[in-house]
Amino acid sequence: MNNLLHKITATQAGYGLTILRIVVGLIFAAHGAQKLFGWFDGPGLAGVAGWLESLGMTPGYLLALLSGSAEFFGGLALVIGLLVRPAAVALAFTMVVAIFSVHIGNGLFMSNNGYEFALTLLVASLAILLEGAGKLSVDQQLAD
Repeated sequence: MNNLLHKITATQAGYGLTILRIVVGLIFAAHGAQKLFGWFDGPGLAGVAGWLESLGMTPGYLLALLSGSAEFFGGLALVIGLLVRPAAVALAFTMVVAIFSVHIGNGLFMSNNGYEFALTLLVASLAILLEGAGKLSVDQQLAD
Protein backbone atom coordinates (compact mmCIF):
# COMPACT_ATOMS: atom_id res chain seq x y z
CA MET A 1 0.00 0.00 0.00
CA ASN A 2 2.86 2.41 0.73
CA ASN A 3 4.18 1.85 -2.79
CA LEU A 4 0.80 2.81 -4.28
CA LEU A 5 0.59 5.92 -2.11
CA HIS A 6 4.12 6.88 -3.17
CA LYS A 7 3.21 6.50 -6.87
CA ILE A 8 0.12 8.65 -6.44
CA THR A 9 1.85 11.40 -4.46
CA ALA A 10 5.37 11.51 -5.95
CA THR A 11 6.24 14.64 -7.90
CA GLN A 12 9.32 16.10 -9.52
CA ALA A 13 7.48 19.27 -10.53
CA GLY A 14 8.53 22.64 -9.23
CA TYR A 15 6.95 25.92 -8.28
CA GLY A 16 5.46 26.61 -11.72
CA LEU A 17 3.13 23.65 -11.44
CA THR A 18 2.32 24.67 -7.88
CA ILE A 19 1.03 28.01 -9.16
CA LEU A 20 -0.99 26.29 -11.90
CA ARG A 21 -2.41 23.78 -9.41
CA ILE A 22 -3.55 26.44 -6.94
CA VAL A 23 -5.11 28.77 -9.50
CA VAL A 24 -6.89 25.97 -11.37
CA GLY A 25 -8.01 24.51 -8.05
CA LEU A 26 -9.54 27.83 -6.99
CA ILE A 27 -11.38 28.11 -10.31
CA PHE A 28 -12.76 24.58 -10.03
CA ALA A 29 -13.74 25.03 -6.36
CA ALA A 30 -15.58 28.28 -7.12
CA HIS A 31 -17.39 26.70 -10.07
CA GLY A 32 -18.36 23.71 -7.94
CA ALA A 33 -19.59 26.04 -5.17
CA GLN A 34 -21.89 27.68 -7.70
CA LYS A 35 -23.40 24.29 -8.49
CA LEU A 36 -23.57 22.86 -4.98
CA PHE A 37 -24.36 25.86 -2.82
CA GLY A 38 -25.52 28.62 -5.16
CA TRP A 39 -22.52 30.76 -4.13
CA PHE A 40 -21.10 33.42 -6.45
CA ASP A 41 -24.49 33.91 -8.14
CA GLY A 42 -24.63 30.22 -9.06
CA PRO A 43 -27.82 28.27 -9.66
CA GLY A 44 -27.38 25.75 -6.84
CA LEU A 45 -28.18 22.05 -7.11
CA ALA A 46 -31.83 22.48 -8.08
CA GLY A 47 -30.98 24.94 -10.84
CA VAL A 48 -28.18 22.80 -12.26
CA ALA A 49 -30.35 19.67 -12.01
CA GLY A 50 -33.15 21.34 -13.97
CA TRP A 51 -30.74 22.60 -16.58
CA LEU A 52 -29.14 19.15 -17.01
CA GLU A 53 -32.55 17.54 -17.39
CA SER A 54 -33.49 20.14 -20.02
CA LEU A 55 -30.46 18.86 -21.96
CA GLY A 56 -31.74 15.28 -21.62
CA MET A 57 -29.18 14.32 -18.98
CA THR A 58 -30.94 12.38 -16.26
CA PRO A 59 -31.12 12.00 -13.34
CA GLY A 60 -30.34 15.70 -13.20
CA TYR A 61 -30.01 15.99 -9.42
CA LEU A 62 -27.50 13.14 -9.17
CA LEU A 63 -25.46 14.43 -12.10
CA ALA A 64 -25.47 17.96 -10.64
CA LEU A 65 -24.32 16.56 -7.30
CA LEU A 66 -21.56 14.50 -8.92
CA SER A 67 -20.23 17.26 -11.17
CA GLY A 68 -20.49 19.92 -8.45
CA SER A 69 -18.75 17.66 -5.94
CA ALA A 70 -15.98 16.76 -8.39
CA GLU A 71 -15.36 20.43 -9.10
CA PHE A 72 -15.65 21.70 -5.51
CA PHE A 73 -13.82 18.96 -3.63
CA GLY A 74 -11.40 18.23 -6.50
CA GLY A 75 -10.60 21.94 -6.66
CA LEU A 76 -9.96 22.06 -2.91
CA ALA A 77 -7.68 19.01 -3.24
CA LEU A 78 -5.67 20.86 -5.89
CA VAL A 79 -5.41 24.00 -3.76
CA ILE A 80 -3.95 22.17 -0.77
CA GLY A 81 -2.05 19.67 -2.90
CA LEU A 82 -3.60 16.54 -1.40
CA LEU A 83 -4.09 13.51 -3.66
CA VAL A 84 -3.99 15.72 -6.72
CA ARG A 85 -3.68 12.90 -9.23
CA PRO A 86 -7.01 11.27 -8.29
CA ALA A 87 -8.57 14.74 -8.12
CA ALA A 88 -7.16 15.60 -11.55
CA VAL A 89 -8.68 12.42 -13.02
CA ALA A 90 -12.13 13.36 -11.68
CA LEU A 91 -11.77 16.94 -12.90
CA ALA A 92 -10.54 15.91 -16.35
CA PHE A 93 -13.44 13.47 -16.72
CA THR A 94 -15.88 16.19 -15.69
CA MET A 95 -14.46 18.53 -18.33
CA VAL A 96 -14.66 15.87 -21.06
CA VAL A 97 -18.34 15.37 -20.21
CA ALA A 98 -18.93 19.15 -20.21
CA ILE A 99 -17.21 19.58 -23.56
CA PHE A 100 -19.07 16.81 -25.35
CA SER A 101 -22.48 17.18 -23.71
CA VAL A 102 -22.78 20.98 -23.59
CA HIS A 103 -20.15 22.96 -25.48
CA ILE A 104 -18.92 21.07 -28.56
CA GLY A 105 -21.80 22.11 -30.81
CA ASN A 106 -21.13 25.79 -30.10
CA GLY A 107 -17.63 25.89 -31.53
CA LEU A 108 -14.43 26.86 -29.76
CA PHE A 109 -15.04 30.32 -28.40
CA MET A 110 -16.60 31.17 -25.04
CA SER A 111 -18.53 34.06 -26.58
CA ASN A 112 -20.75 31.40 -28.18
CA ASN A 113 -20.72 29.10 -25.09
CA GLY A 114 -18.00 27.11 -26.82
CA TYR A 115 -15.54 24.68 -25.30
CA GLU A 116 -12.36 26.79 -25.02
CA PHE A 117 -12.56 27.30 -21.24
CA ALA A 118 -13.48 23.68 -20.51
CA LEU A 119 -10.68 22.55 -22.83
CA THR A 120 -8.19 24.78 -21.01
CA LEU A 121 -9.26 23.32 -17.66
CA LEU A 122 -9.07 19.80 -19.13
CA VAL A 123 -5.50 20.36 -20.35
CA ALA A 124 -4.46 21.91 -17.03
CA SER A 125 -5.95 18.90 -15.20
CA LEU A 126 -4.02 16.52 -17.47
CA ALA A 127 -0.77 18.42 -16.84
CA ILE A 128 -1.35 18.16 -13.09
CA LEU A 129 -2.18 14.46 -13.45
CA LEU A 130 1.07 13.80 -15.30
CA GLU A 131 3.39 15.97 -13.21
CA GLY A 132 1.92 15.64 -9.73
CA ALA A 133 1.34 18.33 -7.14
CA GLY A 134 4.68 20.11 -7.33
CA LYS A 135 6.37 21.98 -4.51
CA LEU A 136 4.48 23.22 -1.47
CA SER A 137 1.99 20.36 -1.44
CA VAL A 138 0.76 17.79 1.03
CA ASP A 139 1.48 15.15 -1.61
CA GLN A 140 5.18 15.99 -1.63
CA GLN A 141 5.28 15.65 2.15
CA LEU A 142 3.52 12.27 1.95
CA ALA A 143 5.88 11.02 -0.77
CA ASP A 144 9.05 11.85 1.19
